[in-house]
Amino acid sequence: MSHEPIFNIVLVAPEIPGNTGSIGRTCLALGARLHLVRPYGFSLDEKEVRRAGLDYWKHVDLVEYDSIEELLEKNNPEEIYYFSKKATKPLFKAEFTRGCWLVFGRETAGLDDDLMERNLDRLLTLPIYSEHVRSLNLSNAATAVAYEALRQINFR
Repeated sequence: MSHEPIFNIVLVAPEIPGNTGSIGRTCLALGARLHLVRPYGFSLDEKEVRRAGLDYWKHVDLVEYDSIEELLEKNNPEEIYYFSKKATKPLFKAEFTRGCWLVFGRETAGLDDDLMERNLDRLLTLPIYSEHVRSLNLSNAATAVAYEALRQINFR
Protein backbone atom coordinates (compact mmCIF):
# COMPACT_ATOMS: atom_id res chain seq x y z
CA MET A 1 0.00 0.00 0.00
CA SER A 2 2.16 2.77 -1.30
CA HIS A 3 -0.47 5.51 -1.50
CA GLU A 4 -3.58 6.70 0.22
CA PRO A 5 -6.55 5.72 -1.93
CA ILE A 6 -9.12 8.24 -3.10
CA PHE A 7 -11.65 5.93 -1.39
CA ASN A 8 -12.08 2.29 -0.38
CA ILE A 9 -14.47 -0.31 -1.75
CA VAL A 10 -15.27 -3.27 0.47
CA LEU A 11 -16.86 -6.51 -0.76
CA VAL A 12 -18.17 -8.72 2.04
CA ALA A 13 -18.19 -12.42 1.04
CA PRO A 14 -18.30 -11.90 -2.74
CA GLU A 15 -19.54 -14.95 -4.62
CA ILE A 16 -19.05 -14.25 -8.33
CA PRO A 17 -15.47 -13.88 -9.59
CA GLY A 18 -16.49 -11.79 -12.61
CA ASN A 19 -18.09 -9.16 -10.39
CA THR A 20 -15.05 -8.99 -8.12
CA GLY A 21 -12.74 -8.75 -11.14
CA SER A 22 -14.80 -5.95 -12.65
CA ILE A 23 -14.88 -4.03 -9.35
CA GLY A 24 -11.12 -4.54 -9.04
CA ARG A 25 -10.69 -2.98 -12.48
CA THR A 26 -12.83 -0.01 -11.44
CA CYS A 27 -10.73 0.43 -8.28
CA LEU A 28 -7.54 0.33 -10.31
CA ALA A 29 -8.90 2.86 -12.82
CA LEU A 30 -9.95 5.31 -10.09
CA GLY A 31 -7.12 4.94 -7.58
CA ALA A 32 -9.33 3.21 -5.01
CA ARG A 33 -8.33 0.39 -2.68
CA LEU A 34 -10.28 -2.90 -2.82
CA HIS A 35 -10.91 -4.71 0.46
CA LEU A 36 -12.24 -8.29 0.33
CA VAL A 37 -13.82 -10.01 3.33
CA ARG A 38 -13.82 -13.81 3.35
CA PRO A 39 -15.32 -16.24 2.57
CA TYR A 40 -15.22 -15.94 -1.21
CA GLY A 41 -17.21 -18.00 -3.65
CA PHE A 42 -14.06 -18.48 -5.77
CA SER A 43 -10.28 -18.74 -5.56
CA LEU A 44 -7.89 -15.81 -5.83
CA ASP A 45 -4.79 -17.92 -6.39
CA GLU A 46 -2.51 -16.82 -9.21
CA LYS A 47 -3.50 -19.68 -11.54
CA GLU A 48 -7.22 -18.90 -11.23
CA VAL A 49 -6.70 -15.16 -11.70
CA ARG A 50 -4.56 -15.79 -14.79
CA ARG A 51 -7.10 -18.24 -16.21
CA ALA A 52 -9.88 -15.67 -15.73
CA GLY A 53 -7.88 -13.22 -17.87
CA LEU A 54 -7.42 -10.68 -15.12
CA ASP A 55 -4.07 -9.46 -16.44
CA TYR A 56 -4.45 -6.23 -14.42
CA TRP A 57 -5.15 -8.01 -11.09
CA LYS A 58 -1.54 -7.78 -9.86
CA HIS A 59 -1.86 -3.98 -10.00
CA VAL A 60 -5.07 -3.78 -7.92
CA ASP A 61 -4.50 -2.27 -4.46
CA LEU A 62 -6.01 -5.22 -2.58
CA VAL A 63 -6.33 -6.05 1.12
CA GLU A 64 -8.00 -9.22 2.44
CA TYR A 65 -9.68 -9.94 5.79
CA ASP A 66 -11.24 -12.91 7.54
CA SER A 67 -14.23 -10.92 8.84
CA ILE A 68 -15.87 -7.51 8.72
CA GLU A 69 -14.93 -7.12 12.38
CA GLU A 70 -11.24 -7.56 11.48
CA LEU A 71 -11.54 -4.93 8.75
CA LEU A 72 -13.22 -2.45 11.11
CA GLU A 73 -10.72 -3.10 13.91
CA LYS A 74 -7.64 -2.75 11.70
CA ASN A 75 -8.79 0.35 9.85
CA ASN A 76 -11.19 2.16 12.19
CA PRO A 77 -12.82 3.94 9.25
CA GLU A 78 -14.18 7.38 10.12
CA GLU A 79 -16.49 7.71 7.12
CA ILE A 80 -18.14 4.46 6.12
CA TYR A 81 -21.27 3.77 4.07
CA TYR A 82 -23.12 0.49 3.62
CA PHE A 83 -25.16 -0.27 0.50
CA SER A 84 -28.29 -2.38 0.31
CA LYS A 85 -31.42 -2.63 -1.79
CA LYS A 86 -33.24 -2.74 1.58
CA ALA A 87 -32.11 0.79 2.52
CA THR A 88 -34.43 3.77 2.11
CA LYS A 89 -31.89 6.62 1.95
CA PRO A 90 -30.61 7.16 -1.61
CA LEU A 91 -26.90 7.34 -2.30
CA PHE A 92 -27.30 10.95 -3.46
CA LYS A 93 -27.96 12.06 0.14
CA ALA A 94 -24.42 11.07 1.17
CA GLU A 95 -21.51 13.50 1.15
CA PHE A 96 -18.51 11.40 0.20
CA THR A 97 -15.03 12.62 1.05
CA ARG A 98 -11.52 11.44 0.23
CA GLY A 99 -10.67 8.19 2.01
CA CYS A 100 -14.28 7.13 2.64
CA TRP A 101 -15.32 3.47 2.78
CA LEU A 102 -18.05 1.98 0.57
CA VAL A 103 -19.27 -1.45 1.73
CA PHE A 104 -21.23 -3.95 -0.38
CA GLY A 105 -22.59 -7.39 0.52
CA ARG A 106 -22.67 -10.69 -1.31
CA GLU A 107 -24.55 -11.03 -4.56
CA THR A 108 -27.25 -13.42 -3.34
CA ALA A 109 -27.97 -12.11 0.15
CA GLY A 110 -26.45 -8.64 0.52
CA LEU A 111 -25.18 -7.49 3.90
CA ASP A 112 -26.12 -9.23 7.14
CA ASP A 113 -29.24 -7.76 8.76
CA ASP A 114 -27.48 -7.14 12.08
CA LEU A 115 -24.70 -5.16 10.35
CA MET A 116 -27.31 -3.03 8.59
CA GLU A 117 -29.31 -2.49 11.79
CA ARG A 118 -26.17 -1.29 13.61
CA ASN A 119 -25.49 1.22 10.81
CA LEU A 120 -28.90 2.56 9.79
CA ASP A 121 -27.57 6.13 9.66
CA ARG A 122 -24.95 5.02 7.11
CA LEU A 123 -27.14 2.69 5.05
CA LEU A 124 -27.72 3.78 1.45
CA THR A 125 -29.36 2.46 -1.69
CA LEU A 126 -29.30 3.09 -5.41
CA PRO A 127 -32.80 3.96 -6.59
CA ILE A 128 -34.66 1.37 -8.64
CA TYR A 129 -37.90 2.65 -10.10
CA SER A 130 -39.15 -0.44 -11.94
CA GLU A 131 -40.99 -3.19 -10.11
CA HIS A 132 -39.57 -5.58 -12.71
CA VAL A 133 -36.01 -5.16 -11.40
CA ARG A 134 -35.33 -6.93 -8.11
CA SER A 135 -31.78 -5.61 -7.66
CA LEU A 136 -28.75 -4.33 -9.53
CA ASN A 137 -25.72 -6.40 -10.40
CA LEU A 138 -23.03 -5.95 -7.71
CA SER A 139 -20.42 -4.77 -10.18
CA ASN A 140 -22.81 -2.23 -11.71
CA ALA A 141 -23.87 -0.95 -8.28
CA ALA A 142 -20.31 -0.62 -6.99
CA THR A 143 -19.23 1.19 -10.16
CA ALA A 144 -22.17 3.62 -10.00
CA VAL A 145 -21.38 4.40 -6.36
CA ALA A 146 -17.66 4.72 -7.10
CA TYR A 147 -18.24 7.30 -9.81
CA GLU A 148 -20.64 9.30 -7.64
CA ALA A 149 -18.04 9.28 -4.86
CA LEU A 150 -15.37 10.37 -7.35
CA ARG A 151 -17.62 13.14 -8.68
CA GLN A 152 -18.22 14.49 -5.19
CA ILE A 153 -14.60 14.23 -4.08
CA ASN A 154 -13.18 15.87 -7.20
CA PHE A 155 -15.77 18.60 -7.66
CA ARG A 156 -16.78 19.62 -4.13
